[in-house]
Amino acid sequence: MPTPDRSRLPPQQRRPSPPSVPGTEATRGWLPPGLRVYAVGDIHGRLDLLRTMIERIRADAATMEDGGVCRLVFLGDYIDRGPQSRGVIDYLMAGPLPGAEAVFLRGNHESTMLQFLDDLTAGPGWLTYGGVNTLLSYGLRPPVTVPPALRLPTVQQQLRQALPPEHRAFLGRLPAFAMIGTYLFVHAGIRPGVALDRQRDEDMVWIRDEFLTSTLDHGVVVVHGHTIAMHADSLPNRIGVDTGAYATGRLTAAVLEGTGRRFIDTAEV
Repeated sequence: MPTPDRSRLPPQQRRPSPPSVPGTEATRGWLPPGLRVYAVGDIHGRLDLLRTMIERIRADAATMEDGGVCRLVFLGDYIDRGPQSRGVIDYLMAGPLPGAEAVFLRGNHESTMLQFLDDLTAGPGWLTYGGVNTLLSYGLRPPVTVPPALRLPTVQQQLRQALPPEHRAFLGRLPAFAMIGTYLFVHAGIRPGVALDRQRDEDMVWIRDEFLTSTLDHGVVVVHGHTIAMHADSLPNRIGVDTGAYATGRLTAAVLEGTGRRFIDTAEV
């Protein structure tokens, strides 16, 4: 997809700038007093786990002092692989936790599906990595009686017709990042050694090994999903919360407050 004109975007969607918090080490992570952030990892069509996570966040947020602000950040990859991509989008658009602010970021799966709507070359990869499950959630089945050369165009046309306009609009306006305190929230990561205001959306949505193996101080703590781990990664320069919910049944969220970090998930206690 083309890169948007950042000069026309609201401040929260422009290139992130290094935070300025006197007396605070960026690598420790810091949020303003009275704010608690829940950063939710990759959902991938598991509406059941999303509902469970929201209930656990609701119970956890009830422990906040009066006047505290609760903010949810969803790190992308809402669709594909699991069985209820459409239901997940409906649930998120309806406002998952009344009274709480919510930020929805773009994952590589949303990017690829949107690309496929206009570009057939994105189809084979998208369908291989979970797109078929998304089609099924919208009441579509990949055609088997259509000649192979026409199958992708047919699927593309069917998806264009089945995807509600409000879903396409919601997915189309998802930003690649959010900055809160000294935390940078993205789907995949950032390119090490590149200034924050020069980071590319493509890297923030797709990068993997170069970011994951870096021990650099990025000037912020990067909170991300995208790469599955058995348990949440909690490192000085990054926090990873993709625990493979679609396959493991464990959807994880980082809970950030002040300079503290902890985790909640949907695994059975």
